[in-house]
Amino acid sequence: MSPQSSAKALDGGWGWVIVVVSFMAQFLAYGSPQSVGVLYPEWLDAFQEGKGMTAWVGSLVSGVGLIASPICSACVMNFGARPVTIFSGVMVAGGLMLSAFAPNVEFLIFSYGIVVGLGLGLVYAATVTITCQYFDKRRGLALGIVTTGTSVGGFLYATGQNELIELFGIDGCLLIIGAISLNVIACAGPMRSLQLPGYYLKQKAAYEKAEEQLFSQSEKLPAPKESIITTTPGTAEKSATATDLLIAVETKDSLAYEKSFLSGLALVKIIKNKQKAYSTYFHSTAEFLHDRVFVSLCVTLFLFSLGAFPPVLFMEDVALSEGLIDGVSVIPLVSIVAITTGLGKLVLGILTDIRWINSLYLYAFTVAGTGVALLVIPVTKSYVGLQVLSGIVGFFSGNWAITPYVTTKIIGIDGLTQAYGILMFFGGFGIMLGPPVVGWFYDWTLSYDLAFYFSGSCVLVGGISFFLFALPCWDKKNKENPRRDIEYTSSCDKIASVA
Repeated sequence: MSPQSSAKALDGGWGWVIVVVSFMAQFLAYGSPQSVGVLYPEWLDAFQEGKGMTAWVGSLVSGVGLIASPICSACVMNFGARPVTIFSGVMVAGGLMLSAFAPNVEFLIFSYGIVVGLGLGLVYAATVTITCQYFDKRRGLALGIVTTGTSVGGFLYATGQNELIELFGIDGCLLIIGAISLNVIACAGPMRSLQLPGYYLKQKAAYEKAEEQLFSQSEKLPAPKESIITTTPGTAEKSATATDLLIAVETKDSLAYEKSFLSGLALVKIIKNKQKAYSTYFHSTAEFLHDRVFVSLCVTLFLFSLGAFPPVLFMEDVALSEGLIDGVSVIPLVSIVAITTGLGKLVLGILTDIRWINSLYLYAFTVAGTGVALLVIPVTKSYVGLQVLSGIVGFFSGNWAITPYVTTKIIGIDGLTQAYGILMFFGGFGIMLGPPVVGWFYDWTLSYDLAFYFSGSCVLVGGISFFLFALPCWDKKNKENPRRDIEYTSSCDKIASVA
């Protein structure tokens, strides 16, 4: 697509179609994993395993996608959003359907935790990347609408899965949900990329090089009579000849390279160049880790993920084990968490655009508020109280939407790609460890009280520590050389890799 047509497509037109299909893709893919708390009690009854062991299923499905986000983003940049979305739909649907035939928890950890988790990472990277390509000035609004699909999916799927379990059992529920998730493939159809992916650019460059060699050889060598009679310029046979020549040239070059005495030196040179690139990358990463506020943010995100994610998985089981409700409610606690998380994303995103609000302090407040709510859960003896606390935890959990904004405030827009990748590693690691740790606490004490005291304390300590380390009194140089305001650019490459 030409630059002119690409510029016309920004901030409107077909871009809103991209927003709709990206929203639906995240809705269909993230619906079941976001409401995995409804499935958790059923798996406990079906397999009779410990809560810590069973919790690995829900923790991996959310943590694997975050940890593998750099790989998922690389796939989108090389192959495009449409093929990656199609492949992610197959992975999510296949993992859900495969989980219906799971004979034990170990199989569920692979099918639901790893397979579906990787599919989620791919669909998230693809939808965010294609949305960034179509929007510039309204990119924040477009991304806010698209990412809300996960919260809306979690809200509706929690109630839907509850009804399907009552009608068809846990196995039938997973089969039906998996079949519905196949519609992610249909969402990939309208994802027409404005920028050619890296893989196609390489193929195009190789093809053009082969055509140039074809024309140069045709000028030097006289054409045979048969080829003059049977072939004319501009026919399809010219393309076939160019393709054959491309294969021949590549084969000839590779054989000549292997026979060359300088092949070893060339290989050493390539290795040195790669090593230099990796050393530069790790050096820049080490510079980020020298920033006091950024290191504090990494620790805070880890503690927040470690303590704030388990309520999504265990809240229903807490209500059942305490005898506060018989069976799962018509509107499960997981649904309340999901819908308030979507509301929190929108509200907190709007607040960060207000100039007199410090986004770092706002983030610290949301983390600390989540920690206080978690500490109150063990002393709550009514289902209505758990509903209120679920709403508070969900609303403050919407701070995931402002995490990139906070990162740019600390590091700057140029280092957002690498810095956000480091943050997502810490966040994914915390999400993977949180539910099993809470489950092990229950298996040890036969109560959730100590587990939630531990989770709430971790989150509260993370919020307070980040607030203290973000105070300007630690570094007087920040007053002398204040960081410039963030200048948002239309570069999609940085945002794509952040996805």
